[in-house]
Amino acid sequence: MNAAVRMTSIAAAVAIAAGAGYWFARMQHASPPATQAGVGAPAAVATATPAAGGERRILYYRNPMGLPDTSPEPKKDSMGMDYIPVYADDQPDDSGAVAVSPARIQTLGVKTALVERRAVDTAVRASGRIEIDERRQVVVAPRFEGWIERLHVNAAGDPVKKGQPLFTAYSPELQSTGEELRIAERLASQSAGHDPLASASARRLAEATRARLRNLQVAGQAGARQVFHAPASGVVLDKMAVEGGRFMPGEALFRIADLSKVWIIADVYEQDLARVQVGQGARVTLEAYPGRSFEARVGYLYPTLDAATRSTRVRLELDNVEGLLRPGMFAQVALAVGDATPKVVVPSSAIIDDGVRRVVLRALGEGRFKPQRVRLGQRGEDGVEVLEGLEAGDRVVVSANFLIDSESQLKAALSNLVDAEPGTAGEDGASSTRYEADGTLDAIDADAGSVTMTHGEIPALSWPAMTMDFLLADPALVKDIAPGTPVRFVFEAGEPGEYIVTGIEPVAGGAPAAAAGAHEGH
Repeated sequence: MNAAVRMTSIAAAVAIAAGAGYWFARMQHASPPATQAGVGAPAAVATATPAAGGERRILYYRNPMGLPDTSPEPKKDSMGMDYIPVYADDQPDDSGAVAVSPARIQTLGVKTALVERRAVDTAVRASGRIEIDERRQVVVAPRFEGWIERLHVNAAGDPVKKGQPLFTAYSPELQSTGEELRIAERLASQSAGHDPLASASARRLAEATRARLRNLQVAGQAGARQVFHAPASGVVLDKMAVEGGRFMPGEALFRIADLSKVWIIADVYEQDLARVQVGQGARVTLEAYPGRSFEARVGYLYPTLDAATRSTRVRLELDNVEGLLRPGMFAQVALAVGDATPKVVVPSSAIIDDGVRRVVLRALGEGRFKPQRVRLGQRGEDGVEVLEGLEAGDRVVVSANFLIDSESQLKAALSNLVDAEPGTAGEDGASSTRYEADGTLDAIDADAGSVTMTHGEIPALSWPAMTMDFLLADPALVKDIAPGTPVRFVFEAGEPGEYIVTGIEPVAGGAPAAAAGAHEGH
């Protein structure tokens, strides 16, 4: 009996203790959001300290899907997801700085670089191709009909000198013209003494025949067989002549080009045209000759622009005395512009440009990073001039910077959320809070401008691993990413229930997010 009484007493004590604990928790959590207390409440929230015993004070609970809904006590949404607690000490400092743990820095692959003071390599760079100087090529095309009796140069690629025999041709037309010239000359000579009128007519006929031979470009060769000579020195590019073959007037039998000077036709983008001028020097490199460069000069800017590529052709001229430059080769051209004055320069990869602002992330040490607005100047091959915002010696993030920037903006948004009245949103009812996650790009719907992603847990939203649809801020974000690729992405809340991907990049060697048991959303 005593044992039964003892057991009853213990059970009663346990029940009383449990009831007291529940009452105390209700008193702690049932407090309305601090911003409802009246004017000045946000300041009190911002300076709140953790409760005794190390517990963090919960101000209120917010909707896990970003909807403008808060609750003074824990609850679930229509999808069964828990509302997310907002703590009094969640507000970051006003500078927007964010602290990242060493383990997370290693996971993200964060790299930094020093801001240097050096010259900006502002050379205009373009790709081009080597072409024949159009002013240094000739075509051998007889002006009469005939047959090729003998070829003296019988292979394309053979070098020739000016005046060198190319082929011997036979032409009945030339034979009759030559015979006509000889008869006219003989008549003029024989009738000169006794018939001046006939002699004068014969001389005029002879002169007309000579003019005809000059027009046929065989002056001085009045016979049926003619030898054609190279009109210029160079290389035989094309040879259509075949020994024994017949040719017609105007048919091209040889094409010869002088390759001692060649052109490079390069495509310069529209934004760089103002920095290109005729006579400007350039350095040319070719894959065929690594480690070697050739000097060229801008000879002409073509007057039209290709609307598809937004580029204009530029002609450069350079010597080819060694014969190393062959028409058809690809070339990289660097046009020398700008000056060598030292400037404050950061690597191009350090710049975050979202179309509205240009910022870099300064590394403050001890895992702290701060967004810094900058005003930019000249852009070089691997660096950008900074006119305002940084000094030489500062350290900036050059890898994984957009993810850290997203986290910084997330904390700034949380700060604004604490300062504002809970349950309210912007005029459009949307939140500007940004989040980051790892996952797998499952599918792309180009027509709807959306993607389907399987992502892991997102603690900032209290989301479990799930597969859901996201809108795309710009379809070009996934232009080079194939479905099934592991990715790291940044998204923000749009209209209630909508989430928009604003940045995405493949994760090399990453593992796809687990889809097993994932909650289908949206």
